[in-house]
Parts: sequence; C-alpha cells; structure tokens
Amino acid sequence: MNHHDGFREFVLARQQVLMRTAYLLTGDAHLAEDLLQSVLIKIAGQWPKLSRGGNPEAYTRKALVNQYISWRRRPRRELPSANPPERGSSCDEAALDRIVLRQALAKLTPKQRAVIVLRFWEDLTETQTAEVLGCSVGTVKSQVHRALVRLRSLAPELAHLLTDSELEEVAR
Repeated sequence: MNHHDGFREFVLARQQVLMRTAYLLTGDAHLAEDLLQSVLIKIAGQWPKLSRGGNPEAYTRKALVNQYISWRRRPRRELPSANPPERGSSCDEAALDRIVLRQALAKLTPKQRAVIVLRFWEDLTETQTAEVLGCSVGTVKSQVHRALVRLRSLAPELAHLLTDSELEEVAR
C-alpha cells in the first residue's frame, strides 16, 4: 500500500473547487496557485492520517485559510489601486462590479475576507464556517456583520448586489 494512496485522486477531484477558494482569498490567480500548491505540499505529508480522519477537504480548506492569513501578515510589496479603471465602452457593468468588489475585498482584514469567501462564495453554513476557521458560530456572525459593513463603506456602489437579508444584516 502506497503512503499517498488516494491523494492524487483527491487533488484531481477537488482541485478546481480548492483553486476557486484560493483565488477568492487572494484575489490573484498566480498567488492562488502558489497558495494551493504550498497547502497541497503540506497535505501530502499528512495524507495517510487525513485520509483516515474522514474529511480531508475540510482540513484542506482550513489550511488554505490559515496559510492565506499567515501570508497576509507578511509585508506587502504591491498595493492594489484605490481607484477602479475608468469606464470605457468595452467595460460592462458586471465587469466593473467585479473589479470594485475585488478591490474592496482586498481592503478587508484576512479573517473578514476569509469569512466572506467561506459564507458567500463557498456557501458554507455558519456552523461549517466556524469549523473551518476554528471559532464559534457567534464569532462567524459578528465577523460577517463587520465585513459586510466594511464592504458597504468601501464600495457603496455595490449595494445593488446585496440581497434584502444581507442589507438587513448590514443595517443591524
């Protein structure tokens, strides 16, 4: 029996989902690849234990979030532009919304960004998000609230993207 039985299959089956999470956390395709690769290297060394433990995807997702937060603590060399590109005829409304949202997400704290990605892009429940982040459900709720308030203040032009329940959450 090989030390890494099932690891290759796990990576092939879940790579796109994990890459999407990494991209949403970092906001950059190349950084997302680096993040995922560094986490998968760590996971490979622990694969026998993880595969017996039952939920390697949850562990991998948590490792992505932790590694991302760790990377964000390092000094940054590049700073994203505070101003979105000027509207041109080739830039549609949805593309502009994505640019503004990406810039606003980049200004959140790493934990706030992680909770937004896990709750709204990964569509995890509050309980699942708390498990991934290693915190209480109450902490997830308060972090989501603070992150939505911050996003709204950073990019009020995106208010039309929020649902009624999210707008109520921000108003509280």
